[in-house]
Amino acid sequence: METFNKLFGSLLTLVYHCFDRLVILAYMPLLTRPEQVVYFFRDVNGLWPITQQALRQRTDQYRRWVEFFAQEHQIPIQWADKGVRKEDQVRPYRRRLERQNRFGVYFIYRSMEIGPTSRCLVPRYPTKDPDYRFIRRHRSRYTHYYFYLRDPDLGPISLCVGTFLPFQINCWLNGHGFMQRQLERRGIAFRKDDNAFLRVDDPALLQQIADGLTPGLIQRRLNYWIARLGPQFSLDERRCTFRRFSLQQVEYCRNFPIHKLFERSCDLGLLRLTADQIFQVFGWRLHRRLRGKLHSTLSRFHHGHHVFRACCKKAVLRMYEKFNTFLRLEVLSNDLTDFRLRKSLEHLPAVRQTLAAVTDRFADFQAQALQVHVDFPLFQRLALPIPSGQTRIPGIKIHDTRMIRLMQALLHAAPHLAGWTSAQIHRATLQSFGLTAENYSITQLRYDLRKMKAHGLIERLGRQYRYRLTDKGTRVCLLFVLFHQRVCGPLAHSLFHPHRPSAAKPATKLEAAYRQADRSLQRILDLLAA
Repeated sequence: METFNKLFGSLLTLVYHCFDRLVILAYMPLLTRPEQVVYFFRDVNGLWPITQQALRQRTDQYRRWVEFFAQEHQIPIQWADKGVRKEDQVRPYRRRLERQNRFGVYFIYRSMEIGPTSRCLVPRYPTKDPDYRFIRRHRSRYTHYYFYLRDPDLGPISLCVGTFLPFQINCWLNGHGFMQRQLERRGIAFRKDDNAFLRVDDPALLQQIADGLTPGLIQRRLNYWIARLGPQFSLDERRCTFRRFSLQQVEYCRNFPIHKLFERSCDLGLLRLTADQIFQVFGWRLHRRLRGKLHSTLSRFHHGHHVFRACCKKAVLRMYEKFNTFLRLEVLSNDLTDFRLRKSLEHLPAVRQTLAAVTDRFADFQAQALQVHVDFPLFQRLALPIPSGQTRIPGIKIHDTRMIRLMQALLHAAPHLAGWTSAQIHRATLQSFGLTAENYSITQLRYDLRKMKAHGLIERLGRQYRYRLTDKGTRVCLLFVLFHQRVCGPLAHSLFHPHRPSAAKPATKLEAAYRQADRSLQRILDLLAA
């Protein structure tokens, strides 16, 4: 963050970081293992033998209670429609509850989903005990209830309760909803759209509230709602059962009010965020035995904006534009063991500290990529020849378009850890710019690679004839390509962005406006020259 603040500190008006989404699993350890299920029914409840009807009885009781609860409180309850987002359908009910300043459940969904359960099996062969049964863990499809509610402390929450033993409950909560609720309590004026704050009268207090989402507060409020909406247990059962909370998915985000940087950040991120740098951002060590994904992509969703993703193991770094206001950096962890963190809810502060450090390193990487100062002395040094024995290897000229094409092809080949052979680099260069072997032969390519190797821009992998960019080579190639695209290209109409002839019809309104502005500027230059 130091580099980012140094470059764009004067433009940053509202910067905050917080948990965007938390998915928490609430489970009872006593009901997770078969021998514990036997103890629960036989020793605590005095029920023997354990039959499938006995297991089913609690499910039927809970379903009847949910139906009565929805009817008594006039809460809509219906089956989930296929292909429709639940959050979009329940949003009008939540807003009506917010206008009335009320709290509680405002919608209930039924859904058939696969979940864990216990199955009672009769032995295949007769035993000495006629009441002997097998209790096995099993996954099957059964009814789940989604409770959408509004909490006075945490804001909007949703609970997914399984109706079969062991009655696992998945809890979803949003850090922005918690921050909104706390700001409303304090009477601080703000403007919020979906899950992003656009304006706050006290930005320092906003960050203080974001850090106030503690494990104790979350556990206290979740225990309250689970006791009200979950399956009921008797006093003797509650003495031996308790619930634990485990973090299943964590999203941590950092927001910058500079949305104009998004396009260029994605452009540079695809070029520079190589495999070793992805590991450095996550704080891991690169090795050959990698479980999971390792790549960076730029995808576009149906609602129109682009999302830059860098995946490593089971974690994802995301960067996207939010409401034409924020450049949001977000890290998503589906398995906290990748960061050597424990999943228990009491370790939430350590999770916050680790994921915030990841977003800091990602922001520093973007700041270094966005630093656009041109190093002209570097151009001068690379243009000088280098002695090699009794020969001299020519320098690299900035106006050499053939070398620029090769550098751009090498930048796209940078994420490949195994390196590329000269034939693969030659093929990629020809395909990228629509050239033929007559325009750019393999001999010319090897001559250019020899010059780059002498200047320390590329390196061979051991004894293999495979090449990849060095750290210096990545910076130099990026500098050369950006200089041609951002400076030489607009001024000299270079081959990287060919200009259509004026007789051709503009493809879009934007291109027509650009041509009109270009003609106006040329007219002004002609008048000044006269």
